[in-house]
Amino acid sequence: MCAVEKATAPAGALPVPGIVAQPQTRVITGNGAAAWAAMLCRPDVVAAYPITPQSEVIEQLAKFHADGVLDCEYVTVEGENSAQNVICGASMAGGRAFSATSSYGLVYMYDAMFNTAGYRAPAVMINVNREPPGIHAVCSGQQDMISVRDTGWVQLIVENTQEIMDMTIMAFRLAEDHDIQLPVIVNYDGYYLSFLAESVEIPSITQVDDYLAPLKAQPPRPQLLPGSNLGCGSHGIGMGYVELRKKHMAAMERVKPKLEEVEAEFSAAFGRSYGGQIEEYRTEDADIVLVTSGSAVGTARTVVDAKRAEGVKVGLVKLRLYRPFPKERIAEALAGKKAVGVLDRSICFGWDCGPLYMETRAATAGDGSAPMLSFIDGLANMDITQDHIAGMIDDIQAAAEGRAYQQVTWLP
Repeated sequence: MCAVEKATAPAGALPVPGIVAQPQTRVITGNGAAAWAAMLCRPDVVAAYPITPQSEVIEQLAKFHADGVLDCEYVTVEGENSAQNVICGASMAGGRAFSATSSYGLVYMYDAMFNTAGYRAPAVMINVNREPPGIHAVCSGQQDMISVRDTGWVQLIVENTQEIMDMTIMAFRLAEDHDIQLPVIVNYDGYYLSFLAESVEIPSITQVDDYLAPLKAQPPRPQLLPGSNLGCGSHGIGMGYVELRKKHMAAMERVKPKLEEVEAEFSAAFGRSYGGQIEEYRTEDADIVLVTSGSAVGTARTVVDAKRAEGVKVGLVKLRLYRPFPKERIAEALAGKKAVGVLDRSICFGWDCGPLYMETRAATAGDGSAPMLSFIDGLANMDITQDHIAGMIDDIQAAAEGRAYQQVTWLP
């Protein structure tokens, strides 16, 4: 049975184990939330290799499979490159495919990720952000995510355990949409979110079936099947290659409005929403704004509230969609602000700044000369603290007032 048929089957058409028959609230980790969400989406194929701090995702899915809760082909592979090739092949054959990785595991599947994206295979993958080796760091950091930004995958960044649950479900709806047909990565901070246990609202499998049901009404996507004449992965020649690349780029741009649509329908079904491409917090009357992503957003909100109580008109922008970069929404949110700061948990070699800073600056390049500051914090085992963020806001305010400021600041 193909993935879309299986995932959108009417209630009762497939066995529904008691554990997923009703909505429930559980205290689970971020990794647990990812595993639960993937299971509720009824993947046909799961293939992944354990790596810290992602391993719990695959361990939980293996248990679901062993207990009969997850009905899929669970492929135990010898490494991440094989895992990526398995989900690519499964997706091209019409199946719903899922994987999860982190850090060097993501790096190891780098070449195969280009194939998955180039074939327009709508697989979904979790990436639990961790610094990749170089200087060996088994610690949090978004450098792995940055390293694959040009592979052609859609990339999302989430803030907390509930958003991991919800965004993983939305990722399947986004990836498999007839107008998109691209693989999607859901990124979340290792250690800070992977092992953080929080109360999470878990929908029933019937609710998820209903949410994914519109995919069944769409035109069927081509499938690579024995005896068929469909090909993929052949060498691009002449204008054929250019046409495919242009269509891939166009599909990436369509992700922006499609994400807003997918999330609006999710909100109508489940009562939770996250703002779409970006989430704005207290930006309407703000003079200055801090832009950031991931688990640091919760800390930043707390500091923004404290600074507001002191009379500082500061707002916050949470970046949720990283690829394609939401340049239009960013430019709109930052228009007219007196100064902006961007907090990165990674670095941009060759630009001496953070990558989110570089792209935010590019998105707002034509709107005037408001100062923009780059803050690099939270690399490896360093915490992003309230004091750090308060200092960032002080520096942004100083720049807004015309005082001297440092364009790039590294926090210890």
